Amino acid sequence: MDFKCLGCMVLFPIHILYYILKASVCLLQPSRRRTLTKEVVLITGGGRGIGRHLAQEFAKQGAKKVILWGRTEKCLKETCEEISQSGTECHYFLCDVANREEVYKQAKVVREKVGDVTILVNNAAVVHGKSLMDCDDDSLLKSQHINTMGQFWTTKAFLPRMLELQHGHVVCINSILSQSPIPGAIDYCTSKASSLAFMESLTLGLLDCPGVGCTTVLPFHTNTEMFQGMRVRFPALFPPLKPETVAERTVDAVRTNTAYLYMPWTMHALVVLKSFMPQAALEEIHKFSGTYTCMNTFKGRT
Repeated sequence: MDFKCLGCMVLFPIHILYYILKASVCLLQPSRRRTLTKEVVLITGGGRGIGRHLAQEFAKQGAKKVILWGRTEKCLKETCEEISQSGTECHYFLCDVANREEVYKQAKVVREKVGDVTILVNNAAVVHGKSLMDCDDDSLLKSQHINTMGQFWTTKAFLPRMLELQHGHVVCINSILSQSPIPGAIDYCTSKASSLAFMESLTLGLLDCPGVGCTTVLPFHTNTEMFQGMRVRFPALFPPLKPETVAERTVDAVRTNTAYLYMPWTMHALVVLKSFMPQAALEEIHKFSGTYTCMNTFKGRT
């Protein structure tokens, strides 16, 4: 082993410690928030749930234009009218993100009619709330195509122009279930884990691309129609998040260029505990907290 390699081995832990201390100091300092007045925001699944609240929050924080994508025109139209009445230019387009050709086609229409998208929010998702044996094959494929592959198509459609402009942001509304799966939602947990890996790789890949960033949001159970009927054993200790809170924190994370946002902050502890606790202990925690059976009463969106 030469002295150069030996020197690198010695300095490596020092570098790690330095960047940990630097990040800790940055956390204590107030973050600079960028303005959104020149941003054109596109939100998939923007007609209802968290997507609707995201549209409202981006408009509230001064976004220049808001674009909604989804599959249900009634919801898209209602949200679009609401945003327009608030004074922000808003457009909606019917688009199924699981359909690659449709995504590319509608992306071209958006560029021609509205302009370049500078903030892409991948929010569209589905959950069926069934075990592997109870879920039919088409439903399993649908979850993967919308929750995971849809991000590939939308990001490929809009990221190249962001890189040309050296200005843009890709946002993923993920879930803590991507790192702590539960029974009864195997399709959703799997697709969100894939989605998280996609965002982790993309975030690292864009480190050398000036002006273009990523934000991945990992919230706990959120009180929307999508997870209607889901129950936890101790709701006082683990209350469901409000969708408007998720939206507010997400927009703020974009403005501060935060790479990963866990909601609530206690989810950090969950991830750390899972990294070293024995499987038997994790299983007992799941049973005690009720996450083992929380999907038994699941109804979902009607």
